[in-house]
Amino acid sequence: MDNAFATILNQIAEEPQLRLSNLYILSRMDQDSLDVFREVWPTISADHRRNIIRNLVEICEVNFEVDFDPVFLLGLGDEDAEVRASAINGLWENENPALIDPFLHLLRTDETALVRSTAASALGRFIYLSEIEELEPAKIVPIREALLETIHQPAEDVEVRRRAVESIAFLNQPEVTRIIENAYYDDDVKMQVSAIFAMGRNADHCWHSRVLSELDNESDEIRFEAARACGELEMKEAVSRLIDLIDDSDTDLEVQEMAIWALGRIGGSAAQEALEICLESDVEAIALAAEEALDELNLFSDTFDMFDFGEEDFDEDDLDDLNLYLN
Repeated sequence: MDNAFATILNQIAEEPQLRLSNLYILSRMDQDSLDVFREVWPTISADHRRNIIRNLVEICEVNFEVDFDPVFLLGLGDEDAEVRASAINGLWENENPALIDPFLHLLRTDETALVRSTAASALGRFIYLSEIEELEPAKIVPIREALLETIHQPAEDVEVRRRAVESIAFLNQPEVTRIIENAYYDDDVKMQVSAIFAMGRNADHCWHSRVLSELDNESDEIRFEAARACGELEMKEAVSRLIDLIDDSDTDLEVQEMAIWALGRIGGSAAQEALEICLESDVEAIALAAEEALDELNLFSDTFDMFDFGEEDFDEDDLDDLNLYLN
C-alpha cells in the first residue's frame, strides 16, 4: 500500500478534527487502497463515520470529478443508520440498476425509518429512468410493487410512505393518480406537501388547477412545493401568480427563490422580463436565483413558445409592481 495513502487514512480515522482536504484521497481508490479502507472503516467510531460520509456527500454535490461510490457502497451495510442513509444519498448520481436490489432490501427490511425513507426516495430515480426509456420497464416492476406495499401499509412511518408517494409519482397511471389524490386529502400536512410535490413529478394536466390554488396556501412549505410543481408542469397560467409571490414582502425567501426557478422552467416573454428585473435585486439570493433561472430559460428557449403566452392570464402591472418592490 502507498505510504502516503496509509498516513492520510490514519489521520482520517484517528484525528478528532476532520480535515476535509484529506478526504479527497478516498476518491477513485485503487484495489489495494480500497481493501485497506474496508479493514479500517469498521474500526472508526460511529460519530466519526457519520461525519466522514456526510462530508463526502457534500463534496460530491459541488465537485463532479470525485468518485466516492465504493465508500458509499460499503456504507450501505454499515451498522449505523445515519451512515446507511448518507450512503444512499451519496449514490444519488449513480444510475446503475445493480443498486435497485440493495435499495429495495433497505426499504423492506431496515429497522430505521430514516433509512427506509431515504431508500424509497432513491428508488424513484429508476422509475424516472424507465419513463424516459433509459431503463427497461421490467427493471422497475419490483420497485413499483415495493412502493405500493409501502404506501398501503398504514402502520408504516409517514415519512417513509410520503417518500414512496413521491417516487411512484413518475408513473402516469390511474392507480398513481388515485394515490396522489389520497395523499392530497390526507390528515397529515407532510403527506399533503408530498402530494403537491408528486403532482409536479406526475406531469399530468389534471393537477394544474390544484397546484395553482395552493400558491395561496398559508403554509410556506406548501407554497414552495406548489411553485416547484408549477415549474415542473410548465404552467403558463401560473406566471402572473408566481410573479406576485416574488413581489410579496411577506413571502418566505425560499418560496421566492422557487418561484423564480419555476419562471425559468416555464419560459415566455413575461417570465423572462420578470427574471431580468429580479437580476437587479439588492437581495443576493434573489439575483443569483434569477441568473440561474435565466440560464435555464435561455438554454431551452428553442422549446418555448415565446409569444403564445396566454396574455389573458397576465397583468402587465405585475411587472411594474415587481420592479418597484425589488428596486
